[in-house]
Amino acid sequence: MHRAAVEDWVRRYEELWRTPGTDRLGELFAPGAAYLTSPWADPVADLARFWEAERVSADEGFTMTSEVVAVDGATAVVRVAVDYATGTRWRDLWVLTFDDDGRCRAFEEWPVAPKQPDGH
Repeated sequence: MHRAAVEDWVRRYEELWRTPGTDRLGELFAPGAAYLTSPWADPVADLARFWEAERVSADEGFTMTSEVVAVDGATAVVRVAVDYATGTRWRDLWVLTFDDDGRCRAFEEWPVAPKQPDGH
């Protein structure tokens, strides 16, 4: 995988999140892909159902920016910022592992929201 391909994958992820339905998930994710919503979570059992449950609608108001931090072989780390029209904000790191076809076979999210305990 190279940086431009990862940037394109993230762009398509956002586009698909903003598109009604989940029929195109196979364009982004390999069959049986492991999708973890945090490093401690169990993989999501049904990705299509999860997507439909997590988004308010395909018209949900938000802005998303991203930066590819690193690419090493089939694995990439991406910094993502999502600001919802409701005022909710998230900052994430995504650890992505791709198959030979450029589809994600492992997605691990490290989410951080304002006012989360910092452990101190």
